[in-house]
Amino acid sequence: MNDDGNRKSESLNKRLRKLFQPGKGTMLVGAGNALTARIATQAGFEAVHVSGAAISNFTYGLPDLGLTTFNDLLHHVTMMRDVIEVPLFVDADTGYGGPLNVRRTVRHLERAGANAIMLEDQVTPKRCGHFEGKEVISKAEMIQKIKAAVDARTDDDLIIFARTDARAVHGLDDALDRAAAYQEAGADCLFVEAPTTLEELARIPRAVPAPHLANMVHGGLTPIQTREQLAELGYACVVCANALLQAAMKSMVLMAEHIRKHGTLE
Repeated sequence: MNDDGNRKSESLNKRLRKLFQPGKGTMLVGAGNALTARIATQAGFEAVHVSGAAISNFTYGLPDLGLTTFNDLLHHVTMMRDVIEVPLFVDADTGYGGPLNVRRTVRHLERAGANAIMLEDQVTPKRCGHFEGKEVISKAEMIQKIKAAVDARTDDDLIIFARTDARAVHGLDDALDRAAAYQEAGADCLFVEAPTTLEELARIPRAVPAPHLANMVHGGLTPIQTREQLAELGYACVVCANALLQAAMKSMVLMAEHIRKHGTLE
């Protein structure tokens, strides 16, 4: 990346930090390819979430079961950065290995134009946060990954997100304990995945004061709330990771059935 590119990246990093403040409730939609990212920005979103689940669905036609490779992700981030100028918040799954892999992941994604990178504490291969059968690595192992990510970034304003899936495995208390430890290890923002009640949603930002993410998924485990409601609870950002994908799938099904049945676009 040239000097102009570095300055632009740093500017987008700072812009995203301003958007991800507790209580702001900045809303993002997930994108799995460059076209979806362009549609999101044209709709007025101030940043785009690069969704690992959407990449898996679009690229492989399969659920989010850890099939997406690092090269898949890097390719799509590069393509999105070429066509949009808003910050990119990138879901990097488990970092694609241990601390050394995480270091490489962060370095390459930062150079490709990522402005925030999220790492999670699931075992590899990971599963969608709202699927059953998840497992998590130890808290100590995840702390080492976070430290590696923080050390790897070249711009201190690049945001490191730490996600924990421990709620479904060990309960909310353990998830909150992990979130606090991940923050202490250097994570800038936190994501406790898949709380199952409004009471749990409300408890998370209070228990661990920090910029938190809320994930709204149709058919998921977390009760759907509006941006305003989640901002009032203290959330910094709200992500609808697969909403555009679901809408596109529905539209494609309807059009395919119409053409097959009627033999015309009319």
